[in-house]
Amino acid sequence: MFKAVIFDLDGTLLDLPINYTDMYKKISETIGITEIKSLLKTVTQIKNPQILKQVLDTWTDFELDIIDKITVHEKGIQLYRQYIKLPKALVTMQSQQTVHEICQKFNLQFDTVITRENSFNRAEQLKLAITKFGLTPTDTLFVGNTDNDETAAKQIDCKFSKVK
Repeated sequence: MFKAVIFDLDGTLLDLPINYTDMYKKISETIGITEIKSLLKTVTQIKNPQILKQVLDTWTDFELDIIDKITVHEKGIQLYRQYIKLPKALVTMQSQQTVHEICQKFNLQFDTVITRENSFNRAEQLKLAITKFGLTPTDTLFVGNTDNDETAAKQIDCKFSKVK
């Protein structure tokens, strides 16, 4: 049995209808490249702090623009309710500001929140959350929705449940 649960946000608890095509276009223009294949890889390669801030601000603006269009992912919310009495963490690539707004709107509460401001690496985010709980990965369940989430859980030997 596990002692804590870590949730992913987008695609797991909620569905965030971010217009990635427009966001990637705007970020591409800011950086001066023609195409973004992986946003996380692109962001981690930006060395200029001013450009990085502009990109992250753009990303946050696109997130905040859709707050009123977010929908609940029923399977994920059912699991959230099922584990309500356990310590809970959230790991997400959304910004702290976005997470704050979303948690208020949807009445979600977590003991620990790890965002892209903490790390752009999902396995590292999981480690940070588990460390804050003072537990080991094997004591923890991670609920996510992507193959990347599952891979990250396996990398650190954390239990995983996939929400489809």
